[in-house]
Amino acid sequence: MLDLLPYVCDAAPSKQCRYLAGSRIPINPPTALREAPLDAVLILPWNIAEEVKAQLADLAERGTRFFTAVPALRVQAN
Repeated sequence: MLDLLPYVCDAAPSKQCRYLAGSRIPINPPTALREAPLDAVLILPWNIAEEVKAQLADLAERGTRFFTAVPALRVQAN
């Protein structure tokens, strides 16, 4: 699973430096996205995708694409 999702990010300090249950995928702070920008970001909480995109607008300016998977896989417009 780590080859598909090397890590996830969460703004909650209580979740950072831990792992997703059952997968051992590390949970990093959102600053990890800026330290090593990615080509694509999967936004798991689809219901707040617009808010997350707004918080990461600087990444979109660098060409990062945003996706959601619920209710269906979708590319988020920049």
